[in-house]
Amino acid sequence: MQYRKMKKTNEELSILGYGCMRLPEKNNKIDEENAKKQLLHAIDKGVNYIDTAFPYHMGESEPFLGRALTGGFRQKVKLATKLPQFLVKNRDDMDVFFNKQLRNLKTDYIDYYLIHSLDGPSWKKMKEFNIFDFMDKIKKTGKIKHIGFSFHGKSDDFKCIIDDYNWDFCQIQYNFLDEKNQAGKDGLKYAAAKDLGVVIMEPLRGGMLTNNIPEEVTKIWDKSDKKWSPAEWALRWIWNHPEVTVVLSGMNNMEHINENLRIAKDAKAETLMRNELELVNRVKDKYRELMKVNCTGCRYCMPCPAGVNIPMCFEVFNNRYLTDKKFYYKVEYGIRMGGLVGEKGFASKCIDCGKCEKHCPQHIEIRKELNNVKKEFENFALKFIIFFGKIFMSGMRKKALKK
Repeated sequence: MQYRKMKKTNEELSILGYGCMRLPEKNNKIDEENAKKQLLHAIDKGVNYIDTAFPYHMGESEPFLGRALTGGFRQKVKLATKLPQFLVKNRDDMDVFFNKQLRNLKTDYIDYYLIHSLDGPSWKKMKEFNIFDFMDKIKKTGKIKHIGFSFHGKSDDFKCIIDDYNWDFCQIQYNFLDEKNQAGKDGLKYAAAKDLGVVIMEPLRGGMLTNNIPEEVTKIWDKSDKKWSPAEWALRWIWNHPEVTVVLSGMNNMEHINENLRIAKDAKAETLMRNELELVNRVKDKYRELMKVNCTGCRYCMPCPAGVNIPMCFEVFNNRYLTDKKFYYKVEYGIRMGGLVGEKGFASKCIDCGKCEKHCPQHIEIRKELNNVKKEFENFALKFIIFFGKIFMSGMRKKALKK
């Protein structure tokens, strides 16, 4: 494992951080045995930065970590979590949430504490609630060691937030598709110039850069002499930036964890050759050409009051256009959104309330895009797909009961 130092904290952090937003699940809950095994394996191999947040896994990520890090593992890592500013209604709420998080995590202090998912309007609100008083006080008590913020907004607002307070670090979304989105490359360089440590989230864009790779993209990757996987290309591209301190990966598969650990032993800043960077740019251009909805699957839009599974709608919709398996994804939509597995989450259930759009870090026109999903999938054929799907599922159940 390689380590990079945060200038203001003077701490050596593993360049690979463990993100706890997408832990393995079983029966719609964290698969605790498997998740703990994976987490401790990563720690044993040198990962020392663990990132979670109050709402992750519907509030169960922090308590899971509190249990998993007993037995001396808490002392081996730098633990990061976040104040859910979108749930804060006044100054007292900040203390209530923070103390709850300490209990969840079974710890007396947080190493890296962030104000969660800031943008321009939410930062203005937090200043009105006297966030400066909260941050100054908890830092003085020693209950947090370092203070920062995660960001989903416009580049200009990002720079204003940095200039408003003596932050130790920040967390931004960054990957080769997001050089100009949100904080972007300009924000990355601005933060580093102010000596802030920079933690990267969504390096694989919620799995979009590694799952269901379009044939047109694969052909571009294959032109390189380096036979790296798409995940390795994406991670090496980010670590090529010297301004980056830690890259978070939402790891939930042991094979992927070991691949990431292997890459983190070798990937260094400013080592990609010009032809390799040009190859990544060609892949980026091809994705932009193929993509329909700019969704990362972060789930900030959830839960939907009407029961629409918004991230899943967009995932299937994007996959429909990023691969040549068009009919397959029509069937996929019917199975996954039609209640055959999980609850019904059709795009057509949208009641046009707009609540989701207020929380979307990507500022997607969700209602408009859901209507496009509806037009694409919810036609006459969908009824047949669901009907025969139910027959198939019933047959599988009966077969299983016989055994």
